[in-house]
Amino acid sequence: MINYFEGHTLLINKPLKWTSFDVVKKIRNTLKPHSVGKKLKVGHAGTLDPLADGLLIICTGKYTKKIQEFQALEKEYTGVFTLGATTPSFDLETAIDRQFPVNHISKDMLDSVAHNLTGQIEQTPPLYSAIKQNGKRLYELARKGEKVSIKKRKVLVSEFEITKIDMPNIWVRIKCSKGTYIRSLADSFGKKLNSGAYLSQLTRTKIGPYSLHEAVDIQTFTESIEQENL
Repeated sequence: MINYFEGHTLLINKPLKWTSFDVVKKIRNTLKPHSVGKKLKVGHAGTLDPLADGLLIICTGKYTKKIQEFQALEKEYTGVFTLGATTPSFDLETAIDRQFPVNHISKDMLDSVAHNLTGQIEQTPPLYSAIKQNGKRLYELARKGEKVSIKKRKVLVSEFEITKIDMPNIWVRIKCSKGTYIRSLADSFGKKLNSGAYLSQLTRTKIGPYSLHEAVDIQTFTESIEQENL
């Protein structure tokens, strides 16, 4: 049996609508009955929003010391940008607040904007995010209707590929550095088209050399632990 208490790395396919901490909690509770009095450390290496699914790296035991190393790795995502509208959260967490025309948008424009947003860029993180300001999460302030000033940050988008177009939806594949918000990228994408856009679907497919194809879902993991301890 794998010694999760000494340290192990798990590749998990995070389900839609689960928080990253939900996954951590589930794994900790699954392993707890087999701890025999030992205290088990469990942590994740990079938050995925509840409305995103895909690869989540979980570290246990002494491997939790490696979390920062995993967080620093390049990420790859696939997703859908819906054009012609915006939401305050830049995704489906909040309702559409504004609508815009899309009839003027051509494939050449889409390709040009994707190219423009490739490389080192500055982006403003979403107001509805877990970033802390004055000790409070931005999403907490946003839900209270408080106005906050968010600093722009430099991020690296190494690849930005449009894989399918079915207006008003476009499918994308993006490789980017730590700290990049794909939701913010969708918002910027819409603005540069003289329209609007929000992120309507997102899957994390890679973290450095680790791939979603190698990941297991939560149910498969819990069942494997139960079988090992029969």
